[in-house]
Amino acid sequence: MSFEASKLKMNLQELAARNIFIGASSWKYRGWFGMLYDESRYIFRGRFSESRFKENCLAEYADVFKTVCVDAAYYKFPDHRYLENMITAVPTDFQFAFKVTDEITIKKFPDLPRFGPRAGKPNDHFLDADLFARQFLGPCAPFKQHIGLLTFDFSQFHPADYEFGRLFIADLDQFLTRLPPDWPYAVEIRNRHFLRPGYFQLLARHGIAHVFNSWAGMPSIHEQMALAGSRTAPALSAARFLLRPGRKYDDSVKLFEPYDKVKDPYPEARAAGATLIKESIAAGPKRRTFIYVNNRLEGNALQTISAMMEEAGLETVGTS
Repeated sequence: MSFEASKLKMNLQELAARNIFIGASSWKYRGWFGMLYDESRYIFRGRFSESRFKENCLAEYADVFKTVCVDAAYYKFPDHRYLENMITAVPTDFQFAFKVTDEITIKKFPDLPRFGPRAGKPNDHFLDADLFARQFLGPCAPFKQHIGLLTFDFSQFHPADYEFGRLFIADLDQFLTRLPPDWPYAVEIRNRHFLRPGYFQLLARHGIAHVFNSWAGMPSIHEQMALAGSRTAPALSAARFLLRPGRKYDDSVKLFEPYDKVKDPYPEARAAGATLIKESIAAGPKRRTFIYVNNRLEGNALQTISAMMEEAGLETVGTS
């Protein structure tokens, strides 16, 4: 482990002891060799093994970080074997955040090849609480102590889906009412005009966190944090720093791959992350906070996280 990773590990452990968990969105990036990962661990018969790296790097990631966001669950319901393989690779105090499978959160299937004959058609399982409980929570139940956050990530709705935000709120209310209790739920939306008092009040009634999210068409996290009532769950806070607002996903990929360094610093996001950290420290351990950073925000999530912690007053090195 590099000196920089050792310092990062120390600070992340200190924060996790206060119930503040900071991590990356996914973890299988070759651009992190020399910063977080030791490439020599994945040499097989004299050559780098991509499959060995993807199968085993979570353990090396979890030696430094205490949490990670698992986007893969968004595309397929998790099964017992998949969850068990991940959880056996991490320490007992490691916390996973899962994006809930899109079978629950898509109202109309996009015209994408992965949806096959369902592309362009309404989703009969949209906001199906019974299916969610059976197909998602069922496999997760044996591993509940390792699950810190379950996020219902709603892609941007079009006027044909919901002409008015209040109609989405009404449907969401019925869905949340039917959810099994005692799970750490959060909601992430991509329609900026839905960020109104009725939405925040709904989440507050159910004790569910609004996920502050940095995304192409959304207000910045700093702006979302300034909205009255946006801290909707006293015991849970969550943020995902994904993209710089105004920048599309594909453009970010082209700009930043292979994610080995920060290429476009975004000071406002770093300041927002630092504010969330300081807020959570002040709130005390009764509030659990989850902050995730994507490589596509600035180019390298590791350096962005270090910069946020440094701005929050924690000693870090290796920032850019």
